[in-house]
Amino acid sequence: MRPLILLTATAASLGVALAGCVPKDAPVPAALTGEATPTTRDAYVAMAAAGDLYEIQSSQIARTRAASRAVRDFAQMLVVDHTETSRQLMIGARFAGMPPVTPVLLPMQQQMLDQLRAAPAGAGFDRVYLDQQVQAHQTALALHSNYAGHGDSPPLRQVAGAAAPIVQQHLDRVRQLASSGG
Repeated sequence: MRPLILLTATAASLGVALAGCVPKDAPVPAALTGEATPTTRDAYVAMAAAGDLYEIQSSQIARTRAASRAVRDFAQMLVVDHTETSRQLMIGARFAGMPPVTPVLLPMQQQMLDQLRAAPAGAGFDRVYLDQQVQAHQTALALHSNYAGHGDSPPLRQVAGAAAPIVQQHLDRVRQLASSGG
């Protein structure tokens, strides 16, 4: 029980969303093809990992291409937060008895990254990035909230429960940025 308490305390003290990864060389769980908010540990970890990886990669692009200083600052915050959340979910996955994991983007997320890379410079880029972040954070909030309440692994339920308020904070901030034009 002590490792689980330590995981929860660490996550809470860091104030980070928690996300994860997909086992190396593992097929994508079938639940990812149709279930938006899975309750099984493997599908949850796979989706959380994909979400974190998308957040990091898209935000790395935005740190250099965004026109607005506020958007660049937001992107920097996401890189830092989601790098830490990936680390935290690996800890949670280990407590849940899962093998070492590696993040894998879902096809939709790869398409979004491609769209972001092709976006015009300036305010056009900022708009595409912010719109994608709203969508990604709405999805992540539903994923973490559902798993926290209904997931099949107690350590990962705690991870998801700690993630939801942080993802909500990100969502609130990106909505502010989007409504103010960046």
